[in-house]
Amino acid sequence: MWFELKDQVNLRRFLRSFFVYSMGVQTVVIMAVLFANKEIEWGDQGESGLIISVLIIQFIAVFGAYAFAGLSKKLGNIKVLGMALVIWIFICFAAYFITTPTHFYFLAALVGLVMGGIQALSRSTYSKMLPETQDHASYFSFYEVLEKGGLIIGMFSWGYIEGFTGSMRSSVLALIIFFAASLCFLIAIPKKKTA
Repeated sequence: MWFELKDQVNLRRFLRSFFVYSMGVQTVVIMAVLFANKEIEWGDQGESGLIISVLIIQFIAVFGAYAFAGLSKKLGNIKVLGMALVIWIFICFAAYFITTPTHFYFLAALVGLVMGGIQALSRSTYSKMLPETQDHASYFSFYEVLEKGGLIIGMFSWGYIEGFTGSMRSSVLALIIFFAASLCFLIAIPKKKTA
């Protein structure tokens, strides 16, 4: 598979972008509730507010997957992935400033929308870019390793920045770097409607 990847320039470019934005996406998925618990002033809502946030994210993620699939049919996967990354950048920027449960609910809805969309679209794009091969298992295993590797680096950077600054807000703001860098990598891929 390694030798095949050398000849697949666009696939390598996509995987590089995917690896970097996975650092941000997977970290947000895991840390969203902890961020809300520490940084949002819940008042009397307490745990019920956190549960509502998780439900919002999960339910809207299903809708997000369908919405992004519909968009990709019209605009192409790469362009829609780029749009998703711009939304992720906005989410991280907005999260730095929010303090109320209402604001967090709106942000949770946006996270759910783009989370479901980017995860489904990433797999779809990867599948379309695979070369003709009988060894799909190796390619998808590699994809999973990149995703988990991105999570490890994302979580490490989150923890390091929070420990250094004492604030999760700084950590979430730093995730913008991952999304912006992956957007730059994604731009290097030729935009075609099939991918």
